[in-house]
Amino acid sequence: MIQAMEIIPSFAAKYEKSYKSQKSITMEAESGKYIFGVVKVGDRGQIVIPKEAREVYGIKAGDSLLVLGDMKGMAIIKTEIFQDKIDEMLGGN
Repeated sequence: MIQAMEIIPSFAAKYEKSYKSQKSITMEAESGKYIFGVVKVGDRGQIVIPKEAREVYGIKAGDSLLVLGDMKGMAIIKTEIFQDKIDEMLGGN
């Protein structure tokens, strides 16, 4: 797994160009690895997933997301990924 500090230097040149040409800060280090910017946690513990991230991962209003974590950080994934695997193991789809 790529650590955040390992990929940030590789974005330096791209960041400047990207930031000047668009309002959002979406950077791609390698195929399929992104930094979508910074979000703030609201008073009720809510965050807004950046539009670009929702588009890349097909996240729509009403989707269920699973929050995973370890001592290094957190990840958010669509629960349908797991449902597909469960169905596959049970001989469904």
